[in-house]
Amino acid sequence: MRRKKTAVVALGGNAITKKGEEDTIARQFSNTRESLRGIVELIKDGYNLAITHGNGPQVGNAVLRVEFARGKAPILPLGICVADTEGGMGYMIEQSLQNRLNKERIKREVVTIVTQVIVDKEDPSIKQPSKFIGQFYSRVEAKKLAKQNGWVVKEDRGKMWRRVVPSPIPLEIVEKKTVKTLVEKGIIVIAAGGGGIPVYVENDGKLEGVDAVIDKDRASAVLARDIGAELLLILTEVEKVALNYGTLLQQDLDRLTVEEAKKYLAERHFPAGSMGPKIEAAIQFLESGGKEVIITSIPKAYDSVKKKNAGTRIVLK
Repeated sequence: MRRKKTAVVALGGNAITKKGEEDTIARQFSNTRESLRGIVELIKDGYNLAITHGNGPQVGNAVLRVEFARGKAPILPLGICVADTEGGMGYMIEQSLQNRLNKERIKREVVTIVTQVIVDKEDPSIKQPSKFIGQFYSRVEAKKLAKQNGWVVKEDRGKMWRRVVPSPIPLEIVEKKTVKTLVEKGIIVIAAGGGGIPVYVENDGKLEGVDAVIDKDRASAVLARDIGAELLLILTEVEKVALNYGTLLQQDLDRLTVEEAKKYLAERHFPAGSMGPKIEAAIQFLESGGKEVIITSIPKAYDSVKKKNAGTRIVLK
């Protein structure tokens, strides 16, 4: 019997929250339903899938609620906020996808796993945090909050000030055996949401949480490696990876090798705040045994995989 192909689909932040829209739960559900069209087509084709997602706006809102509740409710550490959003957003994706599968009369189960991701407790970013989260503040207000809450704050793009937190490199998915077993049985698993909950291993083997956030594309690459997926499909706001993006010299790319990706990354074609982590995740996955990475937009997800007429394909050689 022919083995089904396994893929990890990484939904970008625009899958659930879109720029310029009021970020209500009803709107998030609507965006989620819309973002699943290509995924449903892959399921129809028999793919075994794990789905990941971003949580940037949502974890920012969770942190804001904690700030507003200060003195009235217990303070929730960042790791718990990540776990909360991973569960809540997983619920939205799970319910929306299950409803669509039922409508299409496709008998596949969907489950969300709140996922822990192992990081190195000596990761340099833990001592030198640089990942912006949460709200914008004036310099005076930011410094005051930093003193009150023990935060690290920095100026963001020469405008306002924001909190920064560590963003350590993900090393391993704690629940990888469970995810792999379920995916191989044809169950669609939503995992490593928002990059997963960062944890490190103590000397005695115990897991301990870290107040940090993990890049969801890097975590998706680790998940794909750990469950033996052949394909990593990264869905974002643009149809193709490009050189000189946003300029008159923009050049969209249909195909990239790892060597070319490393070259263009070194030449700073892929900024750290946007395409850079996606390219780094692609390189990491392919060098750890993956077969193919496709980066494209949500509407082009199915065409990029099955028709091969959209997106940027990244391969080892």
